[in-house]
Amino acid sequence: MQIRNLKESDQADILSVVNDWWGGRDMAHMLPKLFFTHFNQTSFVVEEEGKLVGFLIGFLSQTQPNEAYIHFAGVHPDYRKKKIGQRLYQHFFKVVQSEKRTIIRCITSPQNKSSIAYHQKMGFVIEPGDKLVDGVEVTEDYDGLGMDRVRFMKDLTIT
Repeated sequence: MQIRNLKESDQADILSVVNDWWGGRDMAHMLPKLFFTHFNQTSFVVEEEGKLVGFLIGFLSQTQPNEAYIHFAGVHPDYRKKKIGQRLYQHFFKVVQSEKRTIIRCITSPQNKSSIAYHQKMGFVIEPGDKLVDGVEVTEDYDGLGMDRVRFMKDLTIT
């Protein structure tokens, strides 16, 4: 398996599979062209024999000089539990550290229990929210009315 930088031309391949990878949920709208055009130095694809098996869309914060953000990551369902996500995250961490970034942030939906567990396993901590959902801190209306999110932070200086 090979990790490489995301290319603008990867958008079509990723959009063609992302909803299936999310069990039929409509996720394609979360991946507009701008991510493929403007953030390819901090976004990556994993391929096996030319087949897309994972991707991570991330970027350096323009507002917070020590932060980076993971916007979206996905692994083909047949390739889960093979540490592809872990490899993508670790690759992202290494790249952003070379840019002097030490804080990584990301979010997920409170309903996405596997994402919450995965991020905690990867060393992310849940940031304080304004309500508890199933014992998890959630920020109400984070992405708009009715779009609550679990916010994560990882400090790369802490091992």
